[in-house]
Amino acid sequence: MTKGKFAIGALIGAATGFVAGILTAPKSGKDTRKDIKEKATEVKADVAVKAQSAKHKAGTVAEDAVKKAEKFTSGVANKVVEVAKDVKARSKDVAESAKQTIKEKK
Repeated sequence: MTKGKFAIGALIGAATGFVAGILTAPKSGKDTRKDIKEKATEVKADVAVKAQSAKHKAGTVAEDAVKKAEKFTSGVANKVVEVAKDVKARSKDVAESAKQTIKEKK
């Protein structure tokens, strides 16, 4: 199980336990509603912090992926240029050799 799924499960379990505890507690409706509202505010703030953290982490991971992709494609592009230069040089040599062979046969 991933950490994210575990955290979500724990959060849902805690919220469910809290609601069950509030609903079975011997308090007035007004006090119960106040407790629920306070807890909802706390949970909302906690979720906002975790969402911001996840957003930041996702941005960092995306930046790293882009950097790695750029590095990889840069390396591949350099290799392609090297191979193209090598092919060009070999082609030039073959063409010169072919010209020399034609001149010798004449």
